[in-house]
Order: sequence, then structure tokens, then C-alpha cells
Amino acid sequence: MRVIAKIRGGLLDHVRRDLARPQAFAHERVGFLTACVAAVPHGVLLAIRDYLPVADGDYEPDPHVGARIGSSAMRKATQAAYRPPLALVHIHSHGGCGEPRFSPVDLRSADEFAPGFFGPMPRMPHGLIVLSNDSAHGLLWHDSGRKPVRISDFVRVGAPYKRSWGTA
Repeated sequence: MRVIAKIRGGLLDHVRRDLARPQAFAHERVGFLTACVAAVPHGVLLAIRDYLPVADGDYEPDPHVGARIGSSAMRKATQAAYRPPLALVHIHSHGGCGEPRFSPVDLRSADEFAPGFFGPMPRMPHGLIVLSNDSAHGLLWHDSGRKPVRISDFVRVGAPYKRSWGTA
């Protein structure tokens, strides 16, 4: 199955700037994207609408992970995607160049929180994206009982148009 994620260039630039900001005690920032979903030949299109940064007060100290967020951050994100029902995608950055990969902690955490997105929005797919400075990697769950599929294409819309989520 082909999964395409499209985002406006200005919004992607905003996401990158926000995720690059320091946080008082977390080693990285995280946020959420909301997206409309459409069927395309042999797959799904995620048309990313908005970015929801996690508020500083919603981070919890944890020396074992880059960033831990509490239930308040998850509640705010699911409320933003509830009506109209939207796909919810957790996003963070590992920096560097080239296609990033999820850490084992990223994948374990996603296995814990991604099924929770299906309660309020059961008919929408939900995902996880990690950025580098010039690329992206992502997974999309179609329901809480199935394994995720890889997001195959990342498209930056606007000037300049790019077939990847590299910087402008």
C-alpha cells in the first residue's frame, strides 16, 4: 500500500523551527500533525492541515528518553483531531542529514500510544513521523490491531515544490 504525506512548505518550515527550539529538561521537542485522509490509487493520501506543538508544561522529566509527554498533551492532540475526524500523527526530529530512522524507544512508545488515537477517531489512520534536517521517515497505522505501514512518499507543496521533505 502506498502512503503519501503532503504538507505546505511554510507549515513544514514552521514545524522544523518549533522542534529545534530547546526545552528546559527534555532533549528534544515533539508535536502532532492533523491530516485529512483521501483514497488514492493503491493507497492513502495524508493532506497535513495543522501542527500542534506540545506545550512546555506538558513535558515530564525522564532521563531515559529524549522527551516524555503526559496525558494532557495526548488529550489536547486527540481533541484537536476529534471533530471533524482527522488523522493524528506524532512528529519529532532527530536532526542530521539523510533519511532518519526511529529509535527502539520511538517504536516502543508508538506501540503504546498509537492505539489510543483510535478510540476517539476509529475510522482514521494515525501515524508517527521523524524528521532529519533534509528528509523524513514515517509509519501509518490503519487500525489498532494491525501493524503499521511505511509512509512511502513525502511531498512539500508550494514554492519550491519538492518530492521530499528536504529544506527549501
